[in-house]
Amino acid sequence: MDFEGTLWTLLGLALILLMLADVFHTLLYPHGSGPVGRAIMRGFWLLTRKVRGGASSIAAPLAMAAVIAAWASLAAIGWALLYLPHLPDGFIYGDGVPRGGNFAEALYVSIVALSTVGFGEIVAAHPLLRLVMAFQAVAGFGLLTATVSWILQMYPALSRRRALAHQLNLFREAAGTDGISALDPGHAATLLESMAENVASVSIDLVSFHESYYFHEVEQRGSLPATIAYAHGLASDAQGTGNAELQFAGRMLQAALDDLAEVLRGKFGHLGTTSLDVFDSYALHHKHRRAPETGSS
Repeated sequence: MDFEGTLWTLLGLALILLMLADVFHTLLYPHGSGPVGRAIMRGFWLLTRKVRGGASSIAAPLAMAAVIAAWASLAAIGWALLYLPHLPDGFIYGDGVPRGGNFAEALYVSIVALSTVGFGEIVAAHPLLRLVMAFQAVAGFGLLTATVSWILQMYPALSRRRALAHQLNLFREAAGTDGISALDPGHAATLLESMAENVASVSIDLVSFHESYYFHEVEQRGSLPATIAYAHGLASDAQGTGNAELQFAGRMLQAALDDLAEVLRGKFGHLGTTSLDVFDSYALHHKHRRAPETGSS
């Protein structure tokens, strides 16, 4: 293999490794996301906010489709670059199939192997190349499974976030202006502890499923950015009561909210010296609150 062929091979391997690393960090690594997926999700988010003047409910689904397309493209192009130096002499062509050695043909061979279609009109001649094509077919099947798993993992996390927002809204409607003082202290403490548990689940979801942050709810009722500040107020009110059980529940909810604020601050760049400041920034980014004159962006 000449220098140019070696260069194409190294570039192809780099693209394949980038795809594998991105899929690994997105699906298997519990505390992060892949660089390609993260850049695409954030890019779609910023683009739709700039074009529409606010967050879009279709930005995240489109971005997920773009991430999946990027994974498939990296795999197809990467393997095509591995085949390119060996075309046409390293492959056996069927009757009537013209022999060529350009990138388009290498990409065709790669896509056929990746999709496991296996037309069979162009077959690798060298045993090592046949092994590479077989591995690509396995990788293609694994990539399909990975994308389905990613989608199935994402929507339960979104459901938990929306359920917490609905829980807060229902509590606000039922309690009215009296807040927790309208309830029996023991019952109120139980509800606040349930909220704390749900807030903790949302924090874990944002860490494990980084992409879920970019999903935007159109209706304020199901939007956590629009309702999380109310939970902060409940925690403060509970800690100011004279009931020890309710005070403990308030501290528990406050601790869960502080953890959520830390995730929003550390993972998504929200600014603010207090948790409430971070939540104001969170609401502003999802366009559920007017921007304050000063403070975080």
